Amino acid sequence: MEIRGPMQLPARREDIELETLDGLTLVGELALPETREPVATLVTLHPLPTAGGFMDSHILRKASGRLPALADLAVLRFNTRGTTSPRGTSEGAFDGGRAEAFDVAAAMDFVHARGLPRPWLLGWSFGTELALKYGRDHLIEGAVLLSPPLHRATAEEVAAWAGDDRRLIVLVPEFDDYLRPDAAAQRFAGVPDAVLIPVEGGKHLWVGENQTRRVLTEIVAAVNPDALPLPLEWNGSLDPEA
Repeated sequence: MEIRGPMQLPARREDIELETLDGLTLVGELALPETREPVATLVTLHPLPTAGGFMDSHILRKASGRLPALADLAVLRFNTRGTTSPRGTSEGAFDGGRAEAFDVAAAMDFVHARGLPRPWLLGWSFGTELALKYGRDHLIEGAVLLSPPLHRATAEEVAAWAGDDRRLIVLVPEFDDYLRPDAAAQRFAGVPDAVLIPVEGGKHLWVGENQTRRVLTEIVAAVNPDALPLPLEWNGSLDPEA
């Protein structure tokens, strides 16, 4: 059957809780390959919760639903403070990207406590701000940024990635609502090693199967290129919760 939409391929899925240094409990999920050990880990950072972003925002849910099976990746999703999804509500209140530094740290502490390999941050919109602001504080291989608005990450925080060994992959939609490719090239000019990928026809929310496939392909190209090309069809069973 064709792989598309909200289809969940088989994985070991576990509801998790993250504990922050300021005493909050955040809810989330860890998805692992069903029968193998992961070769790398995606720590996902969701879009703006005050605009409807949460751990189930569709690209992150599809990454969790497909990439453990298709690319041998572990995918950690969680709600930042004060955010609600069907998994539940994380304690605390939205803080505009400030106290969310503790949320990123809690996710990374969980990754290292579990011994999950080769962590990457995967941020989308508001999540890219958290990755840019706080990713350098943690042991990661790099960060993939989807639709970065650069509203909260300062020019100094972006420039701090210059010369950093961690890879920075930036996907910028042609028709983004906030930051389009030409402007993004200027904003990231101080980080010459950043890989800026303009996506023709792309929009901020990456709606549609073609855009989903493009985004997931670019993620895997960065994190586990040996898994490419991603298959378009699945011949096995599906996750019973799908």
